[in-house]
Amino acid sequence: MITGMIPGLTPSVLAKDFSPHQDLARKLLPSVMNTTEDGAHDISHLMRVWRNVTRLQAVEGGDQRLLTAATILHDCVAVEKDSPDRRNASRLSAKKARDMVAAEGWDADDCDAIAHIIEAHSFSAMIKPQSLEAKILQDADRLDAIGAIGIARCFYVGGRMNSALYHPDDPKAERRRLDDKRYALDHFKAKLNGLADGFQTTTGKTIATERHSRMTLFVDGLLSEITD
Repeated sequence: MITGMIPGLTPSVLAKDFSPHQDLARKLLPSVMNTTEDGAHDISHLMRVWRNVTRLQAVEGGDQRLLTAATILHDCVAVEKDSPDRRNASRLSAKKARDMVAAEGWDADDCDAIAHIIEAHSFSAMIKPQSLEAKILQDADRLDAIGAIGIARCFYVGGRMNSALYHPDDPKAERRRLDDKRYALDHFKAKLNGLADGFQTTTGKTIATERHSRMTLFVDGLLSEITD
């Protein structure tokens, strides 16, 4: 997480947002406040996911303590988008998180619960969430991949991966295969446009529908500007 460049942003400051589990947050946050360069998975992403989690949990229920730890640690092992290990990122984070909460004295059932919540949150892992908490974290993380913030993150990641904005001759991929590693706009058809259909909770589905509409309007507007 990129935090060293932000004066005054410390675990104690951030932990206040995780009430009533701020003491737990204060212990876990230092492990994710490192110097990774990925601004799409920085401390701002973590805090957005946490806000999504609290919004969903307030309606759907779920164990706040488990959700606090799982949210903070869900990306505790950083793997770049273009790495061959990308689809294993959530499993690597789950293993590390399990070890961390075990070191805090958590019992085996809760350690296993944390591991499942984290490993199931990832789109790439293709693991079906079994617990309510796993469904909530998956929804909360995916909400940050769509809508206005999803658009921003898509093009940010494309820039980091040296992708072009779009294919200059066929931006809609009507006569070619999608290639979201080379063209950022392709990522909407390749992945983002389908995310709204896969939400686990009723509240998540409602929010996802709103964000999907914003994303669709943007893509339609962009295409009209580059093709009309």
